[in-house]
Amino acid sequence: QVQLVESGGGLVQAGGSLRLSCAASGGTFSSYAMGWFRQAPGKEREFIAGINWSGGYTYVVESVKGRFTISRDNAKNMVYLQMNSLKPEDTAVYYCAADVEELGSSEYGYDYWGQGTQVTVSS
Repeated sequence: QVQLVESGGGLVQAGGSLRLSCAASGGTFSSYAMGWFRQAPGKEREFIAGINWSGGYTYVVESVKGRFTISRDNAKNMVYLQMNSLKPEDTAVYYCAADVEELGSSEYGYDYWGQGTQVTVSS
């Protein structure tokens, strides 16, 4: 069983930065595609960034492009989301997820989820 634990969330002013981390245990992390999702109050959970098993391919959605960067360290079983130039609309619970097959943007394709970490951006 794969376990994912996010950390690094918190309260930050608009324009600030946060680095989210996701620690994986169990399974074979280095073979999984990983994604970051977020869910704002009253909204559906949305995909924001993904990375393939090797880290050689990454994708971020348009709304965070140029501000957020996803990366991974397979030696440490970690995936990261560097968030810069944060905006109030980035306020949400952020989740990391693992896909044992291939990188995708649909939450239904992901097999394992963390519990989420709250990010709050004040204006």
